[in-house]
Amino acid sequence: MIKNVMAMLVLLSATLAPAAFAEMKIVVLDPVRAILESDEGKVLVEAANKEMEAEQNELRSMAETLQAQQTKLQKDGEILSDAEKRKIIKEIESMQADLQFGSQKLQKTAQDKRQEILQTLAPKYDTVLKDLIQIDQIDMILAPNSLQYSNDKHDITRRVVEKLNEARD
Repeated sequence: MIKNVMAMLVLLSATLAPAAFAEMKIVVLDPVRAILESDEGKVLVEAANKEMEAEQNELRSMAETLQAQQTKLQKDGEILSDAEKRKIIKEIESMQADLQFGSQKLQKTAQDKRQEILQTLAPKYDTVLKDLIQIDQIDMILAPNSLQYSNDKHDITRRVVEKLNEARD
């Protein structure tokens, strides 16, 4: 909704005041990408991934065991007794539920860690952005996901990443 309103305002500005619009400096910026692609962001993402590695390996192992049980059921299904089939099917269902729960838990953990990284680096990002706005005299910043099209020359995300990296030193 807000994105549509922003797009309509930009379009309205373009049609009502072409001269003023021509003087406006409008850029595109993906703040999440800028933060996560900065050197410090990459280090924090790597640390978070390393922290979740044990859970990922456990889920991978569980998925392999599940696949082996499914293969066993397919391959030996005709020679297994009904009781053995029911037992294997029950194990498969239990493993599927555990795997789904574990995957959801890991996904939630990953989202939380990403949010934590974004919040940690937000003050530095804000400082860099304010400096760029002053230096380049930027009038409007749009998010790339709210645009239908934008020429890459208007995207300042890479420049913000470079400034974040400089600010780190």
